Amino acid sequence: MPEVDPFAELIAPFSRRGVDLGLERIAAALAELGHPERRFQAVQVAGTNGKGSIATMVQQIASAAGIRCGLYTSPHLLSWCERIRLPNGLISEDELAALLRQLQPLARRHDLTPFELVTVAGLVAFAEAQVDLAVLEVGLGGRLDATTVHPDRRVLAFASIGLDHTEHLGDTLGAIAYEKAAVMHPGAIAVSGPQHPDVRAVLQAEAQRLQCELRWCSPLAKEEEGGPRLGLRGDLQRLNGAVALAAIDALRSQGWSIPAAAIAQGLLSARWAGRLERRSFAGKPLLIDGAHNPPAAAALRQELSAGPRHWLIGMQRHKDAPELLRLLLQSGDQVRICSLSEHSSWSAEELSAELDPHLRQAVSITPAEADLAANLPWLVDSPQLPVACGSLYLVGALLPLLKTTD
Repeated sequence: MPEVDPFAELIAPFSRRGVDLGLERIAAALAELGHPERRFQAVQVAGTNGKGSIATMVQQIASAAGIRCGLYTSPHLLSWCERIRLPNGLISEDELAALLRQLQPLARRHDLTPFELVTVAGLVAFAEAQVDLAVLEVGLGGRLDATTVHPDRRVLAFASIGLDHTEHLGDTLGAIAYEKAAVMHPGAIAVSGPQHPDVRAVLQAEAQRLQCELRWCSPLAKEEEGGPRLGLRGDLQRLNGAVALAAIDALRSQGWSIPAAAIAQGLLSARWAGRLERRSFAGKPLLIDGAHNPPAAAALRQELSAGPRHWLIGMQRHKDAPELLRLLLQSGDQVRICSLSEHSSWSAEELSAELDPHLRQAVSITPAEADLAANLPWLVDSPQLPVACGSLYLVGALLPLLKTTD
């Protein structure tokens, strides 16, 4: 993260409550503003892993088709500006700062959370930019997420749904799926790739109850088998790409003109930082990935070859880090565990104690150097491609230290 956050004074004062889900506050704030969210249609993307990738592919395809399209995502890696993409690119720091200053009194009157405040800013920015369509990534859950306040979400896309944020959404797949399925509503078209049977059952039941059409899709064929070329790396992106294409098909069935050439161009141009991204340090390659829950760890493991490697991992304390390590690590691996600045995180000692004896003996887990950059020479001195992964806070802190190779 940058040393100085230019938006700290504008956003931080609203963070005192932490996560506080609900639609009443943001609905009242938008009503006072004259409902800027009613000036454009939206595609909403919910799920656990892959939301951002799906959202950016949909936005890139729509933009390639000549549609004035906005994109709202979270969280960010380096700047709050990353969350709001306008038709001409990311909102500038000056534009976002001016908008946040303008919204300060409103945010205090309605006691908005930081996520609600930035969501309002995004919706206002989209209205002022005269977008025709906005792609909105759900922040947390769906039923009570601030993005669900948008009244014209005719297309809904579901990324893979798994166990995460259990402290807010429930501790079973069924409970989590219910919170996410609640974005469905009468007359909308929802699309999803394959899901766990418990999740599939909930999505089907809620679609029927809410009179929402639910379409299922299969992962895209690999490029060598005739499938489209993607700008995003990894087998999981073949699934995310299929969901994005199903959302585009739904838009086309509702009258949007999106030619095949725009689809190919959008899929190829889509980029999503910190997701199976190859970078380098001192001329040596490494992989950086925001896998911060067990399903994402399983997907990351599938992308890696066998053999010992070095890992740099940082995980927030409320995440299931022991299970993540069990899914990732193999015999001979060496791991350094980072503490996350300003966030409660797992220590090397705690994680070692949680691992079964066999894995504990097969790998080396040690605390990382306090200076994050000091760990990089060790990380890239690895028998196999080294990996830095875990919290997006770690990814955001590492990116400025690495060179782009993609």
